[in-house]
Amino acid sequence: MTAWNALYRTMHARTDQRTSTRRALRRVLVFARPHRARIARFLLVSVLLSALAVATPVLAGRVVDAIVGKQQAGVVVWLAAVIAVAAVLEAGLGLVGRYLSASIGEGLILDLRTRVFDHVQRMPVAFFTRTRTGALVSRLNNDVIGAQRAFSDTLSGVVGNLVTLTLTLIVMIGISWPVTLLALVLLPVFVIPARRMGGRLAALQREAAEHNAVMSTQMTERFSAPGATLVKLFGRPDRESAEFAERAGRVRDIGVRTAMVQWVFVTALTLVSALALALVYGLGGYLAITGSLEPGAVVSLALLLTRLYSPLTALAGARVEVMSALVSFERVFEVLDLPPLITDAPGAGPVPDGPVSVEFDDVRFGYPAADKVSLASLEEVATLDTRGGAEVLHGISFRAEPGQLVALVGSSGAGKSTIAQLAPRLYDADAGAVRLSGVDVRELTAASIRDTLGMVTQDGHLFHESIRANLLLARPGADESDLWDALRRARLADLVTSLPDGLDTVVGERGYRLSGGERQRLTIARLLLARPRVVILDEATAHLDSTSEAAVQAALGEALAGRTAIVIAHRLSTIRAADQILVVEAGEIVERGRHDDLLAQDGRYAELYRTQFSTGAAAESSADHGVDAVVEPLATR
Repeated sequence: MTAWNALYRTMHARTDQRTSTRRALRRVLVFARPHRARIARFLLVSVLLSALAVATPVLAGRVVDAIVGKQQAGVVVWLAAVIAVAAVLEAGLGLVGRYLSASIGEGLILDLRTRVFDHVQRMPVAFFTRTRTGALVSRLNNDVIGAQRAFSDTLSGVVGNLVTLTLTLIVMIGISWPVTLLALVLLPVFVIPARRMGGRLAALQREAAEHNAVMSTQMTERFSAPGATLVKLFGRPDRESAEFAERAGRVRDIGVRTAMVQWVFVTALTLVSALALALVYGLGGYLAITGSLEPGAVVSLALLLTRLYSPLTALAGARVEVMSALVSFERVFEVLDLPPLITDAPGAGPVPDGPVSVEFDDVRFGYPAADKVSLASLEEVATLDTRGGAEVLHGISFRAEPGQLVALVGSSGAGKSTIAQLAPRLYDADAGAVRLSGVDVRELTAASIRDTLGMVTQDGHLFHESIRANLLLARPGADESDLWDALRRARLADLVTSLPDGLDTVVGERGYRLSGGERQRLTIARLLLARPRVVILDEATAHLDSTSEAAVQAALGEALAGRTAIVIAHRLSTIRAADQILVVEAGEIVERGRHDDLLAQDGRYAELYRTQFSTGAAAESSADHGVDAVVEPLATR
């Protein structure tokens, strides 16, 4: 019974694998559809090349017959000239065919690579919080390159060899069907190992791809500035090197096994080809001596045999390469098959013109489960975490009128940042609605939401590019004067002027060449350049010292002036003048009002306020008075 179950599982596994392979091939053909005209030209060139490849051995046989029959020398010379012209045409058409094959393959891979990149950009933030960056980059690099090799190197060989094989068999049968039949006796030796080796090499290819993805992840994380710092402080570099060496060693072992399997396979096929050639010479020579076959025909059959078994060998190897490439395609299609949770609805429109209000109407939300936003292979786990979907926001309702400042305060993990992420539609509410100027954000285009709403987070992320490039991310069409105006308003113009390369200074990965305050002011300058009508500040000064915070708060005064603002406050003294303060605890708004009113209620806000000032916030209140001046005009306009 156990043996039967094992056999049953094996058969079904093979059936599933064949089904998966056919599905992958159909999807590859979808990508090939825009290149139909070029593929048709390539097929025509392949047929012509195959015809020339078969014609040359036939002409060589005619030369032998002319020599043996002692025909006129002119006949031999004429046949030799035809062979020379065929060789030149074959070389020229081969060049054209190679160009067409490469351009088709590169075009297909371009389409695939850009499709994956665009698709990944549409994925929700939850996808990136769960996915290991190195594993994702590996899909766009190693796997796409693996697929590229199949199209660039294998496509021309498969098509050309199929046509050559067909024409060769037709011509050989026409010359002598007994000799051809004898040559094909050894054909099963090609088919059986090809099927076995293909599956084995595909499994090795899949395992190597997984190890490469893990190594790519390790390098991506450890070679970043914060990752390298963490390793130096706590990571034990020797252990990191040992783990990397172990993975690299496994890839090496797989590479050696793959090379040996391929070598044994090709060597065996070459040996069989040589044995078949000996059979042709034996039988063909016998028939020629007995007068049943012309000597030239024997030569033609021998040369055609190389044209027969050579395509068979190449096709057998191509099957292995195609199977390996399909592994790469399947890994890429796996990413494409993960649907983005947030897309523009049909008929979505822009945010209405004019000042913008922000409204949360009985909003309920739970972070999506892993199976909706991620893949086990991208997280490099055996199975996805089944947790998720639990509600973290419970009936959030408030409204920020145009030009008002609404502050969110509360304990860490209360849900403040989650609320802030729903307005720009980084996530969608599970129930209720988030509205901009009275329109549900799910009925607005993502582009118009980006143009309307600007957000500054506490980490102040920057790309490893120049100051200019990081600013132009907000408004690509901005000119030099716009950039310097944004820097001046963000209190950063003097610093940038003092740098040797000015706006072209590269800030380093995540902006690590700048101080924390400078990074944060640069992100504020980027926001000022974008000119949003709504500003969200997610604890933008949480990790800054008093001096840096004062400079950043002065820049924030420029960013908030005249705009609707939602501010997540780290220090309560910074939001005394807010139009409305919302106290969030456990995903609910437990108190709301102005600063003085909430203190008078002696509730949770008053408790938080007393706690901060009893632990030293009072000593910092003098530094915070400048902050109060920033938000005061918003409350008294």
